[in-house]
Amino acid sequence: MTEFDQVENWIEQILISANVSTGSLAYWKLLISLTLLAIIAIVVFFVTKKVIINYIYKLVRKSPITWDDILADHQVFNNVAHFVPALFVRSLAPSIFADFPDILPFVIKLTDVYLIIVGMTVFFALLKVAEFALTRHPAFKDKPLTSYFQLIRIILYIGTGIFVLSILLGKSPLYFLSAFGAMTAILLLIFKDTILGLVASVQMSSNDMVRVGDWVEMPKFNADGDVVAINLNTVKVQNWDRTITTIPTYYFITDSFKNWRGMVESGGRRIKRSIHINSHSIKFVDPEKREIFKKFNLLTNYVSSRQEEIDKHNQDNQIDTSILINGRRMTNIGVFRKYVESYLQNHPKIKKNMTIMVRQLAIEDRGIPIEIYCFTDTTAWLEYESIQADIFDHLLAAAAYFDLEIFQVPSGKDIIQAANAYNSYRSSENPSLNI
Repeated sequence: MTEFDQVENWIEQILISANVSTGSLAYWKLLISLTLLAIIAIVVFFVTKKVIINYIYKLVRKSPITWDDILADHQVFNNVAHFVPALFVRSLAPSIFADFPDILPFVIKLTDVYLIIVGMTVFFALLKVAEFALTRHPAFKDKPLTSYFQLIRIILYIGTGIFVLSILLGKSPLYFLSAFGAMTAILLLIFKDTILGLVASVQMSSNDMVRVGDWVEMPKFNADGDVVAINLNTVKVQNWDRTITTIPTYYFITDSFKNWRGMVESGGRRIKRSIHINSHSIKFVDPEKREIFKKFNLLTNYVSSRQEEIDKHNQDNQIDTSILINGRRMTNIGVFRKYVESYLQNHPKIKKNMTIMVRQLAIEDRGIPIEIYCFTDTTAWLEYESIQADIFDHLLAAAAYFDLEIFQVPSGKDIIQAANAYNSYRSSENPSLNI
């Protein structure tokens, strides 16, 4: 006879001495036993949670091992406190419901279901700790681990549901698995996004398409910023204006997007911008202007060697150089291109081991584009913009030293100034021509 059986006999003796009728004796004994059991279970729960588990947490934090601190931070042991009263109820249920054999199986099923659910919550907490620990490891820092752990949770949820149903209905788990097989079409429809997200996550990971921290650009969703999270169903992108764009994961497989990771890893960010030169300011370089160009530090050697090459060619071909158009000659725009190239080659913030090119593009209605193509030695946005602005500040100011005009569309003020100049010029000859 167990101690609880002795307690039940004691309760029964008290009820008999209180002249409780024989017909209601079993019900009163059950009510009192359940009350005592509930009180004991609550006390055991709080003692386990507040005393034992807190003591375990203190020991964990004081230990020299660091990984077990994660268990304390995520309160993994809190759910263990639910096990003790559940096991307590499960062991005493046969004694309490001995007079009610029809109810006992249902109570045992409920306690078993409760134990399974509590066990799964503990396992989920451990999974969360494992996910947190792996994401902090350098080898997995940029991998979509969240997607895989979400898939594991979904499978565990389904498995837990099958076990719970099998206990409550008294059926084998294989029975429900076969039923799920018959509902495959419905399940595929319900979990369509999850399945697509899983396939996309696997492809993204295997092909190394997107990592957490990558700068991606997807115009379809107005996304332009850093990837902050990759989940089973969504990818979160924090845009440069600090807004968050949530994109379904499978769109990174079906749609096009730009990943700037290669630029970041190369250590250089491209500058590709043009200066438009007014075509009316282009001319040959005369000897007087050539001597001025020789005084430019970046052009001294070039102008001398280039002129020697030109003079040799003209002499060998007996060309009359008294007229500028005859033979080979330097032009101000050509010398300017060489100056820009030398300026970039000597700039401390331009990567010398990457492409440096200054080229002339096809003439447009805005003039002749001189395109600067090079790479900065940094990928940081603010530094990149500062370097780019400094370069073009200098080049826009330097163009005037080559007798070149920067083209811009005339504004209203330019038109008014032109009209006033025309009026001033013509007023002395014929006032009627004023506009």
